[in-house]
Amino acid sequence: MTSERVAVAAARRGAYWQTVLTLAVLVAAGYLAHRHWPVLETGALRLAVAHQGWLLAAAAAAAGTWLCASLAQQGAVLRRLPPGRLVAAQFAACAANHVLPAGLGAGAVNLRFLMRCGLPAGRAATAVAVKATAGGAARGALIVALAAACPGVLRTPPDSGAWAAVVVVAVGGTVLLGRRLWPRCRRVLAAVVADVRAVHACPRRAAALWGGSAGFALLHALVLVAVSRAVALPLAPVRVALLYLAASSAAALLPTPGGLGSLDAALGLALAVAGAPAAAAASAVLGYRLLTVWLPLLPGLLVLGLLVRRGAL
Repeated sequence: MTSERVAVAAARRGAYWQTVLTLAVLVAAGYLAHRHWPVLETGALRLAVAHQGWLLAAAAAAAGTWLCASLAQQGAVLRRLPPGRLVAAQFAACAANHVLPAGLGAGAVNLRFLMRCGLPAGRAATAVAVKATAGGAARGALIVALAAACPGVLRTPPDSGAWAAVVVVAVGGTVLLGRRLWPRCRRVLAAVVADVRAVHACPRRAAALWGGSAGFALLHALVLVAVSRAVALPLAPVRVALLYLAASSAAALLPTPGGLGSLDAALGLALAVAGAPAAAAASAVLGYRLLTVWLPLLPGLLVLGLLVRRGAL
């Protein structure tokens, strides 16, 4: 009983600090939006008269992300999952991910879906972890490949000393936290490694896992590329894709719901530093967010409620 109370107390403390950090990021984002409101207003007007064909292409790429997420989740388990419910669950997971911080919403939906499909809780949790691990690895590989194709795009900030100190502090904190949590995480990591080996013993499942993970990141980048073409952003598509992958990876370090605030600021800053006009960069970010967050949010929540009502979650 004592250990359960300690675990509950630790979970509450973690949720408290996550909430505080999320609110701090949202307040900072609101301040920046208020300070640069004329630029945002100009960007919104520019998006309203953007090229419709490119916007339709961006919408198609956004819809494809749910199919890639379904493919990756299927690849993370050996059992065949019901295709229709799997796609619906990924659509609902994306909506839930924009309500809860740090990907907790998508993880909870996928965990519940896999358990409803007959997987034990431990296997379902490791399947979600395998998918997340593959997604991070695929994103990193894409960044390396595009950075090699576009040398000089990801430059070191001017104040490299301060940034180096930040990196050292972050790495040191991660190492210390890892050493403290290692005894608790050892069994979980062993289970994840075992499931990764089992998945890679089946070439079709491995191809689905890695193909879906890479496709998910690429299609998100293509959404931004298509929107940038629609608003006549003067940057090459490969550069835009690389900047998106780098900015979204950096924004993932802050546990805001769906990267709200953190991704917008990082992406807008990355495009502006790369040479895009402020209004065009704001239009591209607003269009990307509109297609990947705001338009699918209400339908996704409705699908989530329907899945819960029918017992699929």
